[in-house]
Amino acid sequence: MSKDKLWGGRFTQPTDKFVEEFTASIDFDKRLYHQDIRGSVAHARMLGKQGIIPLEDVEQIVHGLQKILQQIEDGEFDFSISLEDIHMNIEARLSAAIGEAGKRLHTGRSRNDQVALDIRLYLRDEIVEITAYLDLLIDALLNQAEANLDTIMPGFTHMQSAQPILFAHHLMAYVEMFKRDKGRLDDCLKRVNVMPLGAGALAGTTFPLDREYVAEQLDFPSITRNSLDAVSDRDFALEFLADASILMMHLSRFSEELIIWSTGSFQFIELSDGFCTGSSIMPQKKNPDVPELVRGKTGRVYGNLMALLTVMKSLPLAYNKDMQEDKEPLFDTIDTVKGSLKIFAEMIQEMRVNTAAMRRAAGLGFSTATDVADYLVRKGLPFRDAHEAVGKAVAYCVENEMEITSLSLAEWQLFSSKIDNDIFECITVEASVNARNVPGGTARDRVWSEIQKVRAGK
Repeated sequence: MSKDKLWGGRFTQPTDKFVEEFTASIDFDKRLYHQDIRGSVAHARMLGKQGIIPLEDVEQIVHGLQKILQQIEDGEFDFSISLEDIHMNIEARLSAAIGEAGKRLHTGRSRNDQVALDIRLYLRDEIVEITAYLDLLIDALLNQAEANLDTIMPGFTHMQSAQPILFAHHLMAYVEMFKRDKGRLDDCLKRVNVMPLGAGALAGTTFPLDREYVAEQLDFPSITRNSLDAVSDRDFALEFLADASILMMHLSRFSEELIIWSTGSFQFIELSDGFCTGSSIMPQKKNPDVPELVRGKTGRVYGNLMALLTVMKSLPLAYNKDMQEDKEPLFDTIDTVKGSLKIFAEMIQEMRVNTAAMRRAAGLGFSTATDVADYLVRKGLPFRDAHEAVGKAVAYCVENEMEITSLSLAEWQLFSSKIDNDIFECITVEASVNARNVPGGTARDRVWSEIQKVRAGK
């Protein structure tokens, strides 16, 4: 009944049972228990420091909260839907355990600023963990890049063979993407790491709270500057969801390539059996389920971002019950990103590379045609004329079903008199790769240098 609830003094009729179940959030927000207790301990100590509640009450509160924390972690705490959320469950248990002192904990505090604090504490911890998983994935990519510094593969545009590149160079492209993802999360952390407690329900409080003291206890470098904004802000969660969506997009792009590369048509890589499944009817199948699932899960992360954007888009200041819908999209995204990163790092570490298949494919599709055009430019021909001459050579090869590496000197000279015997030194895939010795290029020395810079944290 409402009159039995911690907020029930104003009510004379019981809460409808279905309404109670519909509005409760304990089924999903109970994962905030550690942050809720940590915040309450800091709040209680501040209340005692300021003389707002007796110091002996503070001791009882802190001891009681620590005991509840242990009960939850030992699986001995029964969560109640009738108490709605993690905050009320813990406070009710505390009051039952230590009496009047427990009832003083909520002095100068609202569930509105309490939940804002819990989410910030929780997300701060999770961003640190996600960043650690990103480091594991980057390390796995670096290991594969180092092992494949001499592995040449076709680079693609429009999914057509374009120019030869090092497989290590391709992997390092994803390293750059994931480094940017880390940078976005680090930047997001600055806006997450702001302490909202003390905002009260929306207008602050009449008690002389020391908000900076609480922030110091909870390792926050700053406090919120406006009480209305503090309880109604979920920008930091939206920013995280946006960053997570970009991160998952990068994983999805990589997944798509792993799926393609592992097909019988490419055979560039083989994923470890531990990350694949078979078919219930076709005994020969080895399906790349992990990258397929990561590719699929990207959609749910996008959906979580859109869900919270939609929740927030029309809310007047300050707190509204709609904002309870912030947690499930946030929690689901955190779980999805962490799981995807963890399994991806392990999968990349164990991935086997078919260097021979990559090398064969690198030489197909006239992949060194641009090198011939560059050769003619160095001989004094304007680039557009060189481009046209090589285009005609390619058309000749298509008509005669041959690669440009098979052309004789006499055939080459049909397209330009400037071509001489040294042309054959330019059209191998090895020469093509190593000729691109510019910062950011695919030449072996450049790729090795980039690997070393990332290893050194540059």
